[in-house]
Amino acid sequence: MKIYGVAILAACYLVGKLMGSLLGQLLHIDGNVGGVGFAMALLMVVNTVMYRKNPMPDKTAQGILFWSGMYIPIVVAMSSVQNVQAALTGGWVAVIVGIGGTFACLALVPALSRIGRTSPENTPANGTD
Repeated sequence: MKIYGVAILAACYLVGKLMGSLLGQLLHIDGNVGGVGFAMALLMVVNTVMYRKNPMPDKTAQGILFWSGMYIPIVVAMSSVQNVQAALTGGWVAVIVGIGGTFACLALVPALSRIGRTSPENTPANGTD
């Protein structure tokens, strides 16, 4: 039942948006601060709690998995466009920090790709055990 996935996703999005708006008001910022992150974290927590409490039928679990997989790229892409627009209107410091952070992440890709790999001396020479 993919409709359950939509309902849980919508509820998490609304609660996350509310939490981000409240945090923005507390920090005296005119906007939503971290609403997408709150929503994603809440979606993971709700999914884990529901699964531990009562294992869901396969169709329900597939619906939640499908919509949570759709949610992350779409909402993050929407929020990243807003962040770029704000950075460009906010000044050069924001742009330079964004570019620097992007290059730092790109530089870490080789190091992160080695995590969990077995070393060559632990691997059999002919590929068999």
